[in-house]
Amino acid sequence: MSAPLGYVPGLGRGATGFTTRSDIGPAREATDISDDRHPAPRKKKNNDSDEEDLNDNNFDEFNGYSGSLFSRGPYEKDDEEADAIYDAIDKRMDEKRKERREKRLREEIEKYRQERPKIQQQFSDLKRKLAEVSEDEWTSIPEVGDARNKAQRSQRADKITPVPDSFLAKHSSGQDHHNVLDPMQQNYGGFQTPYPGLMSSGLMTPSGEYDLRKIGEARNTLMDVRLNQVSDSVSGQTVVDPKGYLTDLQSMLPSYSGDVADVKKAHLLLKSVRETNPKHPPAWIASARLEEVTGKLQAARNIIMKGCEACPKSEDVWLEAARLQPGDAAKAVITQAARHLPQSVKIWIRASDLETEIKQKKRVLRKALEHIPNSVKLWKAAVELEDPTDAKILLSRSVECCPTSVELWLALAKLEGYDNARKVLNKARENIPTDRQIWITAAKLEEANNNSQMVDKIIDRAVKSLRANMVEINRDQWIKDAAECEKASSISTCQAIIRTVIGVGIEDEDREATWMDDAESCAAMTAYECSRAIYAYALSVFPSRKKIWIEAAYFEKNHGSRESLENLLQRAVAHCPKAEVLWLMGAKSKWLAEDVPAARSILALAFQANPNSEEIWLAAVKLESENNEDERARLLLAKARRQAPTARVMMKSVKLEWQLNNVTKAKDLLEEGVKAYPDFAKLWMMKGEIEEQLGDREMARKAYQQGLKKCNHAVPLWILAARLEEKVGNLTKARAILEKARLSITKCPEIWLEAVRMEERAGNKNIAQSTLAKAMQDCPNSGILWADAIFMEARPQRKTKSVDALKRCEHDPHVLLAVSRLFWTERRSNKAKEWFERTIKIEPDLGDAWAYYYKFLQLHGTEEKQENLKKRCVEAEPHHGQIWCSFSKNIKNWRLKTDKLLPMVAATVQYNI
Repeated sequence: MSAPLGYVPGLGRGATGFTTRSDIGPAREATDISDDRHPAPRKKKNNDSDEEDLNDNNFDEFNGYSGSLFSRGPYEKDDEEADAIYDAIDKRMDEKRKERREKRLREEIEKYRQERPKIQQQFSDLKRKLAEVSEDEWTSIPEVGDARNKAQRSQRADKITPVPDSFLAKHSSGQDHHNVLDPMQQNYGGFQTPYPGLMSSGLMTPSGEYDLRKIGEARNTLMDVRLNQVSDSVSGQTVVDPKGYLTDLQSMLPSYSGDVADVKKAHLLLKSVRETNPKHPPAWIASARLEEVTGKLQAARNIIMKGCEACPKSEDVWLEAARLQPGDAAKAVITQAARHLPQSVKIWIRASDLETEIKQKKRVLRKALEHIPNSVKLWKAAVELEDPTDAKILLSRSVECCPTSVELWLALAKLEGYDNARKVLNKARENIPTDRQIWITAAKLEEANNNSQMVDKIIDRAVKSLRANMVEINRDQWIKDAAECEKASSISTCQAIIRTVIGVGIEDEDREATWMDDAESCAAMTAYECSRAIYAYALSVFPSRKKIWIEAAYFEKNHGSRESLENLLQRAVAHCPKAEVLWLMGAKSKWLAEDVPAARSILALAFQANPNSEEIWLAAVKLESENNEDERARLLLAKARRQAPTARVMMKSVKLEWQLNNVTKAKDLLEEGVKAYPDFAKLWMMKGEIEEQLGDREMARKAYQQGLKKCNHAVPLWILAARLEEKVGNLTKARAILEKARLSITKCPEIWLEAVRMEERAGNKNIAQSTLAKAMQDCPNSGILWADAIFMEARPQRKTKSVDALKRCEHDPHVLLAVSRLFWTERRSNKAKEWFERTIKIEPDLGDAWAYYYKFLQLHGTEEKQENLKKRCVEAEPHHGQIWCSFSKNIKNWRLKTDKLLPMVAATVQYNI
């Protein structure tokens, strides 16, 4: 047990405390070296008061108290090391941020100078105009008058009377002070004062500190200095050089906003380069451009002229000098350059550009051609300035001087007549046997003169000749040439090129795929004749390929005429009679042309080739029903049920009777159909809808229940059953049906969306939001759920939600439509229009997008745009979309076409949510 604090043994007996060596440490001599590892604690110097101010007013939440809480404690070496470490860290962190801080400071200064320029910069434009002032105008500028008021001009100066020299001389002796009495004063007591003249021979002026003669000379010198200073402001007398002053004003243009230190470094570096290697042209050019950038144009001109003297054989230096010099001075420089470098094409071209008159340009170029007759560039520049007659003469001479220039040969051929052009092209082929453009131009020439039978021969000979001259046939380049021929309206040449080179360098097994890709790429480049030629060649090689015929037919449908499509389809069904889609496309083309008998005849031929084809039967029924031939449609369907009984035929039969309001017959057919095809969900749905239309909801419920037992994966059937319970008011049972549907069909966004919207219709917004959250957890990449989630948010959060939706479903049409509507609600019409266009481009089958877009144009567009959109919608024939299908599949609207449905659907959509 340790002794209590302050306990001294034996204190009660009168003992006192004592210290031992262990208490004070080992003894040391005076000469011992101190141990720096454990120095005596030093107190930190502090000029603050001993007492710390710990008042609450002196406390800051971030910095604490203004003083240190431990300032009165000992300042040990550990504290000093810690302070050094912290100082080093602060210094290091400051160095890391120094460059960024300085950059930000420079940007702030530049921004400040742009907003509040200096007075010097504000008057820079006026100073710049002083360069146009002549010397006579400068000297005739009147002096600035005295703008002060009368009181300021007529100030009463202090009246000072100058002191005469005699007064200064008289009193000079009185300024001496003495501390000891004179011996004579001591003898006579001051009663006898000797006369100064008795002290020496003659009268003497007492010596003092003032030399009046020197004072006068100094005064005269000062007056001369002041007069010289004033002489600068005297009219007619000046010591300022007006020309030099104006030159300096030109150099004060604030055209460079960079760092002055960098400019100085660049000056020194370039000066060193010029002095080290004066024959290095880039150094002179860089120096001149540096002066030009900093606004010292005259200095740049001087430097580049020195460079011309140092490097007279450098083309670039002369061109730079001509660029920097103005007007006539540039012409003089380029003339010297032409003398030093008569073989430089660039210098002669520059000399021609400096001339303003066509005649002078021609003279310069002809002079240049005397020195450089083999320059294609000079010949082309000279030909461009001439009229066709003179140009033909020049080109005739140019091809003699430059026989390997394809451009000159082709230009000459264009100017010649048919016979001479053929001769020119033949000579060109002899001189340049490895160029394909000459052959292609020859083919164009023959086509232009209605000699089409020669086109194929010329292109064939071209390929053979080029191969004989070891030239590689690049089919991609030839196809591009064919596209260029199409743009030049040389269709026969284009087709001949395609037929000749389309099979070059392709393996037999890759031909079909490669040719289809080539046709698509040409169509993307709007080279439709090239695509048509590729399809024609492919069909000649593979006449029985159904895929190629179908792609060619769709190409003609999109980019050709109706006649070309029908001709192609006639040839197609002759080679592929079992291709139902080709028969149907032909019949539809005739039907759209309002030639119903021709369409019937095509379908009759299709029946002969495909006697039990469901598609052809249904197409024939549609043709009759669309033309109001209901009895013929009934007969066809009855015949189809006997000869080709299928679930779709039965469904179309029921639908036709339902549309004609023959409900009894429709119900009989449904009973027959559900027995024959119990797993066809659409029959059960139609049965329930008919019962619901008749008002027998119990039978409708029973139909839906029986259908769900047979087709438990039919999503529309589950939704119809839930909606029936919702209409009855049994919301709990409707929820149960949708819950059972989610168990049967997992990760189905349509069922989740129906559950969310059912809660919205019931007014349970909170339940709808929680259901939507669960749905998005189950289907995180569903576009229809994200689209609904955007508009379930409050207005401020919709934009953020739309960004998240686009990240998840970038190309989903429902999300794009939701974003379009969002821009619309924010009244950003241009953005909304852009996103509507993007939506219908990605998914033209989405009817809801067309309806919203049409509604948008009704409010923010013109009638012309509305009609254009309606036309595009009719061509697209949309079939999907929740709002669109509610109208298009309504039995009351069965005869309405797309152009009638679109305004009807657009009238019901909500645009301001």
